[in-house]
Amino acid sequence: MIIVTGGAGFIGSAFIWKLNNEGIDDILVVDELGKKDKWKNLSGRRFNDYIHKDEFLNSLTDNNKYKNVKAVIHMGACSSTTETDADFLIYNNYRYSRELAKWVLAKNIRFIYASSAATYGDGSLGFSDADEITPVLKPMNIYGYSKHLFDLWAIRNKVLNKMAGIKFFNVFGPNEYHKENMVSMAFRAFHQVIQSGKVSLFKSYSDEYKDGEQKRDFVYIKDCVEIIWWLMNNKQASGLFNLGTGKARSWNDLVKAIFAAMGIKPKIEYIEMPESIRDRYQYFTEAKMDKVKKSGCAFNFMSLEDALNDYVLGYLLKNNSCL
Repeated sequence: MIIVTGGAGFIGSAFIWKLNNEGIDDILVVDELGKKDKWKNLSGRRFNDYIHKDEFLNSLTDNNKYKNVKAVIHMGACSSTTETDADFLIYNNYRYSRELAKWVLAKNIRFIYASSAATYGDGSLGFSDADEITPVLKPMNIYGYSKHLFDLWAIRNKVLNKMAGIKFFNVFGPNEYHKENMVSMAFRAFHQVIQSGKVSLFKSYSDEYKDGEQKRDFVYIKDCVEIIWWLMNNKQASGLFNLGTGKARSWNDLVKAIFAAMGIKPKIEYIEMPESIRDRYQYFTEAKMDKVKKSGCAFNFMSLEDALNDYVLGYLLKNNSCL
């Protein structure tokens, strides 16, 4: 059996799609569905059972509860970078992960968990997933800090070599529709074009970057699940790993590719950035991918243009937001 926490969420449900494609349906989905529409991500997927995240954590005290677990893919977390309830984030993203990890380690089960590129803070220390860099990182928000705490716990307790943590960069693609204000710019830009025929991007306040030329490492969800699959099946690959393409692209590149996929001439307007975020805005992120490659993962990521073509033509234009 494979346990997927956050199994109805963006990345978790996409990985269940990957498992199903590999002929695997012996899956336990762990999540908190609430009143959002993310339950739709499970429609059409094959799995054995669903359990609420709190019930699942409490059930781990029963040593006879789960048998023959091959791997735990821990994608469950509050992923909102604007969430301000620090106590909630510390419990949900750190303490929950810690207790789950203790159970997994005691049973010698493969453990893959979601860290975050938000742990890199303002990027002044670079974006290297080298072991010596992690302890000195300074996240800029409580979300990033809550994820960083678990990374530090794993390092401090010398168990990071028994698991794999993934620092996701700017992921986009099907199954993200329920994320409200945390949806990707790809999803947001497509709907701006549908509604107004144009896309709004923030102006640049840095002399190094022109308007819309701020850069991010955009990575497609279908590529992400291939890396997770590889990590799950290669236990010798342990530690923290970046997950991006390794090639930063501009917001202009992203938006123009969406217009191209839609067959529409680009129309971009540059708007003022709120003063509240100007002093902590990231102008550049790019995953250093040397570590996962050295671990033996030979994978070619889709280009931004090809990925957006697949997303727009295969899903968004068909009014289908799910894999």
